[in-house]
Amino acid sequence: MDNRIGELQVFLRVVETGSFSEAARLMGMTPSTVSKLIGRIEARLGVRLMERSTRRLSLTNEGRLYYERGKAMVGEFDDFERELTSGASSTSGIVRVNASVGFGVHGVEPLLPAFWQAHPNIVVDLSLSDEIVDLYLDRTDIAFRIGPLADSSLVARRIGSAKRRIVATPAYFEQYGTPATIDDLDRHNCLGFNFRRAGPVWPLNHGGRTVDRAISGSLLANNGETVRRMALAGVGLARLGDFHVRDDLASGRLVEVLPGFGDGDMDEVHALYLGGRHVPHRIRLFLDFMVPRLQTWL
Repeated sequence: MDNRIGELQVFLRVVETGSFSEAARLMGMTPSTVSKLIGRIEARLGVRLMERSTRRLSLTNEGRLYYERGKAMVGEFDDFERELTSGASSTSGIVRVNASVGFGVHGVEPLLPAFWQAHPNIVVDLSLSDEIVDLYLDRTDIAFRIGPLADSSLVARRIGSAKRRIVATPAYFEQYGTPATIDDLDRHNCLGFNFRRAGPVWPLNHGGRTVDRAISGSLLANNGETVRRMALAGVGLARLGDFHVRDDLASGRLVEVLPGFGDGDMDEVHALYLGGRHVPHRIRLFLDFMVPRLQTWL
């Protein structure tokens, strides 16, 4: 019978105690049995996991990798069994989440109360920023990204696509006129962004092809929510994701212009997380709760 999990647990105990005899005592075995089990693992894998001496045990590089991966796998298995016996509501820990300000405010935040009802012991550490964070350096578990993805080792779960719309208030159009062509944008205050990846252009459809139309205005902000609020204040035109201004458009607080020129102005939305075979259970719970609901909302 395959008992690799049992053998792995013996190996973990040997590493953690630093002794065959102490591991054997704690597991109710003889030292010779423990030694044979470790030898069986090494023979199956075809690598040496430990260097043995009369003074101490030391791990080889392969042994260190086997220990780290094995410990994570056993931990995940324990989480799985606890979920079955106690219910998912018993899962605890911190999930560190990053999202753009607009997506976080309008998409993620409204779902959190229901998430905590289902998983009351999980702490959500939520950071909102339109800057792209490095999941490794910023110790982030999940990032909701809008736009093209760079090649990386991150795992991506697609949420959907968001259309960009050019909007302003009815009062702004009454005072400054309504743009009817791309060239009309030269006469309007176009609110923009100041982060590096956002140039002073709006990609617009012109004659069946996308052109980067230069724009200028009195505001450069580091997040879409500030741009939205300034648009609502009647300051100028804003180009924002549909999810960001959907309620404002429905209420009439904002009005869309040049809709035909925005055809194809779409951004893909993904949830990114550090992959591998052993994603912590709390992170899987958060993704499995959020992603389908955000797909419906988007």
